[in-house]
Formats: sequence, C-alpha cells, structure tokens
Amino acid sequence: MYFEKVKKNFGFGCMRLPMKLGRVDEKQFCEMVDAFLAAGFNYFDTAHGYLGGKSETAIRECLVKRHPRESYTLTDKLTENYFRREEDIRPFFQKQLAACGVEYFDFYLMHAQNAGNYEKYRACRAYETAFSLKEEGKVHHVGISFHDTPETLDRILTDYPQLEVVQLQFNYADYENPGVQSRRCYEVCRKHGKPVIVMEPVKGGTLANLPEKAAEVFKELGGGSPASYAIRFAAGFEGIFMVLSGMSTREQMADNLSFMGDFRPLDERERAAVGRVRAILCEQEFIPCTACRYCTDGCPKKISIPDLFSCMNQKKRYKDWNSDVYYSNFTQGGRGKASDCIACGQCERACPQHLKIRELLREVAKQFE
Repeated sequence: MYFEKVKKNFGFGCMRLPMKLGRVDEKQFCEMVDAFLAAGFNYFDTAHGYLGGKSETAIRECLVKRHPRESYTLTDKLTENYFRREEDIRPFFQKQLAACGVEYFDFYLMHAQNAGNYEKYRACRAYETAFSLKEEGKVHHVGISFHDTPETLDRILTDYPQLEVVQLQFNYADYENPGVQSRRCYEVCRKHGKPVIVMEPVKGGTLANLPEKAAEVFKELGGGSPASYAIRFAAGFEGIFMVLSGMSTREQMADNLSFMGDFRPLDERERAAVGRVRAILCEQEFIPCTACRYCTDGCPKKISIPDLFSCMNQKKRYKDWNSDVYYSNFTQGGRGKASDCIACGQCERACPQHLKIRELLREVAKQFE
C-alpha cells in the first residue's frame, strides 16, 4: 500500500512536546518542526487529548501556519471520551480540524481500540462516519490505534477490511510481553495485510534511560544511544510503515535524526545485544507504565498515577532519596497520594498496558508513605 505524501518511515509523535510554564514551548517546537522537515521527514501524529488539547493548537501555530499543507502529513484521532452518540462525531471532527487549522487529515484513526470501547464505536457508527469523511475528502486514510489482544484486533480487521493502517505499541521490551503481546498483534496485521505504525518504540522513554547493567551492553557496541537501538529495532520489521517518536527536546530530535536519516536495520550483533538487554530488564521489577496518562483523566482523587509509578521505578532502580522528593512534589497542590485511591477501577479500564493499578498503588503507598 502506498501513502502518497509520506517521505520516510520516521514520524514526530506530538504527545510529549517541549513544555514551559505549563504551555507548549512554541519557540523550541518551531525549531524542532523545521529541523524535522529539513531532514526529509514529514509525518506528524496528534490527538485531541494530548497535552490537554495543547498538542493540536501547537501544531496549528508551529507547523500549519508556517509550512505549506502539501509539505507534511498529519494524523489525528477519534477518542471515545469526546462522543456519546453518532451525532456527536462530526461536530467533534470539525473542532479538531479547526484546532489544527487544516481542511483535512491525511490519516484519521479510531483511537485506542480495545474490546470494551469497540462496541461503543460500532454502536455509534464511528467507523462508518470516518469512511464517509474519507469519501468527502476530509480524511485521506482511515485506520485504528490499538491496545488489546490479538484476538480483538483480528475481529476488528475482519469486521472492517476497509481499514488501511494499524497503530500498535511495539518495542523490544513488549515484544513477548503477555500483557501487550506486540509480536502477536503485529502478526495479525501481517495476516490482514495492514501496514503498521509503531507507537511507544522507546516505551515512554524507559528504553532510553536504562539501568546501568543494561546500558553497558549497548556501550560495548561502540556507538549509538539506547534510544537508537530501540527505534531501529521497531523500524526493522517488514510491514512497518512508520515509527513514531515522542520527542520533547532538540537534543532528542538530533539524536533520532542522526540514525533515522540514513536508516539501517539492526545487524546480528546488535540484535543479540537487544536480546541481552531485554533479559536484564525482565529481571527488574519495574512498573511497565508508558505515561500515556489515560488513567488520570477520570480519577476522582486526582492521583497523578504515571508520576507516582515513575517515582517507584526510580526508587527501585537507583535507590536514592530523589524519588522521595519527587513523590512529595507529585502529591501536592490538590493531587492525591497513592493511599488516597478508592479502588473504583476506572484507571484500570483505561490503561492500555492492562496494569493492576489499584494493587500497584498500594505498593507505592507502602514504599513512600
């Protein structure tokens, strides 16, 4: 399948943009956009909920207003929080177009599909609406982003063979993870002949900041950042159409462009090193949270769950006092402590990683409180 405007297999994920005083640092984002386009890349990915709505408007200001529409590819998504019935979808879609400042999206994805919300999308004829928008020229390609079992993915692709692309969480840490099942979901996409867009290739930054023992394995190769091996791992599979990276600094972008500008898959020695790093990570009892923040939107106690999990991971990895300081920071200003959890379960229903959040919060409370 050929997507006419996409130039290379590396995309700018706009969920973790550079921030300054609670707002997108537009100066730095403009510089990053310009560098990205100048390096020959042109794929940008966003969603209405990213950065509390600030991602779409930052794209309007830093990309859309400054570059010709034909020079970039823009993906947005239909998220279940923003519609209750079929009649809500088109007004929400128009709101997204206005927020981004464009007249069409190159790709429009049914967001974070799983067995639970899929029934809502079907009942509201969300897929049919997206296909109609394509016929009208307001969307060029329709796909899904997905977080669930390969069986559910197979069902969706069977029900809607018109879908053109699937966005999957895919990285070497989750390749055989029984919760994420990256490999098996990828194989379903291959069975149905659907190109894959990779999200979380660096697993929310976890694979860029490895434990010392794991980092040493890559250092022995004599070059390349930990992130480079993670992204190249994902990009090297057949049928991978695009790999997204959520870059939030100029330095991260410079590093990513340095190895994706002239992409080459991992060689045999590098693949062996990735295998050793994966084994080391499996020995660690880290919480595999990617900080997507889907769990925080409806938390009645306003617990900053990903931040508290990050504190726990840092405590386990480095055993330092900084984690305690940050835990205190993340539980001030009206934000709940781990022990404030009332076990309503809303966070677990929203979690793409299928984490047992309530149980994990009890462990966090024991550690820090």
